Amino acid sequence: MNNKHWTLGFLLASALASVSAGTSSAFPLQPLADKPGPIAIKGHRGKVFYVPSTLATIKWGYLPNAADVPVLTVPSGTTVIFDTLSHEGLLEDQGSNPAQYFASKGVQAHQVLKDAIAITQSDLPHDFVKDGPHIITGPVAVDGAAPGDVLKVDIVSVVPRVAYGVISNRHGKGALPGEFPEGPKPEPDASALSPAKFHNVSVFTPIRRNRQGKWEAVMTNRQGETITFPTSPFMGVMGVAAATDQPVHSVPPGVYGGNIDVKDLGAGTTIYLPVFVPGANFYTGDPHMVQANGEVALTALEHSMRATFRFTLLKKGDRRIPAATGSLKKPLGEAPHYWIAIGLNPDLDEAMKDAVREAIRFLSEVMGMDRAVAYAYLSAATDFNVSQVVDRTKGIHALIRKSDFRRVKSSLKP
Repeated sequence: MNNKHWTLGFLLASALASVSAGTSSAFPLQPLADKPGPIAIKGHRGKVFYVPSTLATIKWGYLPNAADVPVLTVPSGTTVIFDTLSHEGLLEDQGSNPAQYFASKGVQAHQVLKDAIAITQSDLPHDFVKDGPHIITGPVAVDGAAPGDVLKVDIVSVVPRVAYGVISNRHGKGALPGEFPEGPKPEPDASALSPAKFHNVSVFTPIRRNRQGKWEAVMTNRQGETITFPTSPFMGVMGVAAATDQPVHSVPPGVYGGNIDVKDLGAGTTIYLPVFVPGANFYTGDPHMVQANGEVALTALEHSMRATFRFTLLKKGDRRIPAATGSLKKPLGEAPHYWIAIGLNPDLDEAMKDAVREAIRFLSEVMGMDRAVAYAYLSAATDFNVSQVVDRTKGIHALIRKSDFRRVKSSLKP
């Protein structure tokens, strides 16, 4: 991302979020408008668009597909701000009443997001058992995008909208299903009217500024002593519409992206997404304040975010696409110091194989390495991380150090 985009990221993080003052007094970041459209950013001359999370711009539990009409269409090069909502505090096992749920945690009424209240008070259907939990905002189409192209998505900024989040463990889910939660099983009549009967565990987790001015999350032990840990916001769901008119569940990720939960794809990074439908139809959701690799309990620190992206359409054959074929078959990430190869499969062993194959492909096609040498290099020099094991389709991602290739002329056009 160039300096212009970093400057815009700073402006957005300050002018829109106003969370750089060292306190949480600027919270909450309530919606900026009630419908998608252009928005003025103080100190920035370029055109920026905004997409709120409303009944007209979200899907709850499912991802946009080929049949969905975009909520906004923009040209390549456009910056778009999304207000996104965490599902935590909104789900049935928490009462489907965010004002009431967060009040029980000591949150004042004016600190609850208006869009969260509007969605849960509506008649929008959501089945806790059948549907995915995620509130997905979008899609946004990019002019001229066609199947075979690649959508380059620069993640400009991801900033918290509130000073609190939630980490949940639910029966039958997580890395230790059947062992956690360590309590009674859900009762047959559990519902939003009787949320305690689900017997799930949700840990309310506030954030605060530390002495260095960085956000940290706060927990306590049984003695009331404080435990803090650093945060690193990112969007768990980023993707494009799948080439189907059938419902696409929001939980398992796929070749279209979706719920990939790669914590290394925060502000200042890029994701390359293959295009499957006209317009590409980008969407986002599942915002996180922080996540560890694995995401073992089930959720990360789920936390409503204001996320800003810059879209660049790379037509098939564009030399900026990180592939010899001029297109991609699956998402690929790029961070300042790493290329990020992503493997996905319901079987963790197969997800690892998928990540290794994708890393070899990249090193061979883009960095000019013999495939056998690339395989050896990965074994000696590249960390493969378990992105998550809780989303049905499990994820592994490889962090390929850019510095190792500083003397190599890659096939990518600058």
